[in-house]
Amino acid sequence: MEADLPALDADAVVPVFFLSDSTGISAETMGNALLIQFPDVHFERTLIPFISSVEEARAVVAQLDEAMTGPVTPLVFTTAAVDEVREELLRTKAPIIDFFGIHMDRVEAQLGTRGPREARRLHGVGDVRRYNSRMAAIEFAIEHDDGLSPRGLDRADVVLLAPSRCGKTPTAMYLALQHGLFVANYPLVDEDLETTDLPRPVKDLRDRCFGLTTTVARLSRVRQERRPDSRYASEDQCRYELRRATAMYERHSLPTVDTSAASVEEIAAVVIQTLARQRRSSEGQPTGRRPPSGHDLRRGRTPRP
Repeated sequence: MEADLPALDADAVVPVFFLSDSTGISAETMGNALLIQFPDVHFERTLIPFISSVEEARAVVAQLDEAMTGPVTPLVFTTAAVDEVREELLRTKAPIIDFFGIHMDRVEAQLGTRGPREARRLHGVGDVRRYNSRMAAIEFAIEHDDGLSPRGLDRADVVLLAPSRCGKTPTAMYLALQHGLFVANYPLVDEDLETTDLPRPVKDLRDRCFGLTTTVARLSRVRQERRPDSRYASEDQCRYELRRATAMYERHSLPTVDTSAASVEEIAAVVIQTLARQRRSSEGQPTGRRPPSGHDLRRGRTPRP
């Protein structure tokens, strides 16, 4: 099969279009999940969201057909949910990967009922309660970013502990936006690291704490970008903080995640997986598979009543 594929010039740039009648997040996520398998290919990505009418779809088709006249055939991914919009997009001369069309018919056949095929439902806006919950989670994450406020910490589903620049803020925001979790993040500073006790604001929240760590080299490199040639960015300081933080995590048997080579999506997935496993464990259900290698997830969080 591979021998029949046309060779792509090493310097070629492949135009990629992500189309949606909503935000385009799903089209980008699923499309990029495929594109990441081709690390040596150069892509030029274009997002076209909120294609809400047949007329707008026709304008997009004209843009795609124009791209077909270029030196490299474009890739097109769509998650358009509205039938009329999707059918118009499929008129393009460009090869198009229709995620919604591929899967929706099969899901409807399995369920024995037809979905409403409304664009807004694709990202949960149709579920007002879930949407409002996610917005409240984002507000909570902002209020409790980097230990800004101890108020309402007992409402947190997750508390991320780590020295500065280990990935606490992006992980907290992602968990809030994508999963509606109330996440606080607390920076471990020199004063906290003098002892292995949990910092006072979170000492009663051990069952909700996750420790983040990284490598000395990566932490030093990230800090150099913020404060070049400072003690804060030195490898000695980074090594000290990471060693002391690890001692704290180990003393309290906190689940930990190494963020040095993990994306925020992967870090969040480990947190979600851990929470789910801990709930099953607390309910006396089978815990399932062992945690992925490279992560220390030895202890679980007990869900709040």
